[in-house]
Amino acid sequence: MGRNDESIKKSMENNEIAEKQALPNSTTILVLGICSIATCWCTGLVGLGLGITALVMSKKARITKEAYPDSFTEASCNNMNAGKICGIIGVSLSAIALIYFVIYALVLGVFYSSANMNW
Repeated sequence: MGRNDESIKKSMENNEIAEKQALPNSTTILVLGICSIATCWCTGLVGLGLGITALVMSKKARITKEAYPDSFTEASCNNMNAGKICGIIGVSLSAIALIYFVIYALVLGVFYSSANMNW
């Protein structure tokens, strides 16, 4: 459990929280998911890294949400879900872009190596 999880657990056990709070990192997950889609065409690597980070963080947030289901606002849970979906889309598009750029580099390499042969 992370530091945020421990503080949430302690406050839940002591009933110190009277109202619902935001799910930890829900906005960050959403921003990373959106950025992974926006940067997926940058050779695929940037979008892939951002998307995978959003997915890992959304899994941790989902575990926290499942541990304390009634403790978080609906808006923060929706942000986490939207960020996860954007992360999945970003990873998929980045993988396609990465495969495209690898195939493109291979084709160019074969073309230029065969064009430079002296017969």
